[in-house]
Amino acid sequence: MRVLSVQMRDFRTYARAEAQLGPSLTVVHGPNGAGKSNLLEAIYFGCTARSPRTRNERELVRFGVSAMRVVVRVDDERQRHELSVGLQTRGEGRAEKVIAVDGAPLERPLESEQRPLLSVFAPDRLELVKGAPALRRAHLDQFVSGLWPVRGAARREYARVLAQRNALLGRVRTGSASSATISAWDRELARSALALSADRAAAVELLGGSFARQARQLGCQAELAVEYRPRSRAREEDEFVAELQARLRADLERGYTGHGPHRDELAIVREGRELRVFGSQGEQRLALLALLLAERAALEQERRRLPLMLLDDVMSELDSERRELLAAELSRDGQSVIATTDLAHVPGAGEAHVTRLRVSPGTVLGEAVAA
Repeated sequence: MRVLSVQMRDFRTYARAEAQLGPSLTVVHGPNGAGKSNLLEAIYFGCTARSPRTRNERELVRFGVSAMRVVVRVDDERQRHELSVGLQTRGEGRAEKVIAVDGAPLERPLESEQRPLLSVFAPDRLELVKGAPALRRAHLDQFVSGLWPVRGAARREYARVLAQRNALLGRVRTGSASSATISAWDRELARSALALSADRAAAVELLGGSFARQARQLGCQAELAVEYRPRSRAREEDEFVAELQARLRADLERGYTGHGPHRDELAIVREGRELRVFGSQGEQRLALLALLLAERAALEQERRRLPLMLLDDVMSELDSERRELLAAELSRDGQSVIATTDLAHVPGAGEAHVTRLRVSPGTVLGEAVAA
């Protein structure tokens, strides 16, 4: 599935603008502050109905207006489709979102089967490497859904059962329910927890070798590895239930469940030490890029689909050899968009198969049409 174009109306700094993407590599260039990052964000938002940069979606609406809309046109090799997301701000910080495919409204964001897969590199995404474990868990679960769309239900089911058990713990704590009723939810939680953990472990297994290889090619001096660290050691439902029961007193004191996949960790390590603590900023950037490229390879292997790569300021800290390697990888197959302040930082940017877009505040100008 390929993204053909993105159309923005009152999105961030754009009043009205449209960008046509090439089938392979598109290079977006312009000075700092021109709107390159906003363009990449609009592509992501139009495909997923969420922003990779902020949770406060009111920030996406251009200053001085109350509504915005993004339209992404895609080609799935059988026919073309139009994905649209509109946002209308209301009083008291509220915002109403409207999602549609080919004009038909949807109640929830698109699943990966219905839209392009996407992968984003940006400086602020370093939090994925050095931030809280919850960010890495969420990213891993999105990757699982990309690999095996039907397995995305395991995460939702676990979240549902966990919320029910936590609510019951709260009622028991206040004396409005009996602790004897918790065991029924323990069994359901065990079932969904084991399914979720198994999916996560399988996804990380697919990443391992490719991640280490990509990190070496990008110039990481030490061996990097990605590790899934589940909180539970259970392999059977009864074992997980026993773990929950052993911690029941602590859960009742807290009023919530302290054990399970919602406490798991996806660790990126260098020679056995966590990169989020002991790695330099440069190593963390390279590790993030290596992780995204490894995920790209895994998706190609499992789904025969490559994600659209959105890469913001990715070349600035790579030497010339690594820039060549990355540009060659991205041009090999699939679709990628690179944002840069300097075209010279992107090897091959002047070649005929590359689409170039020049961005100035509020404007996107095409400089080449892909062959």
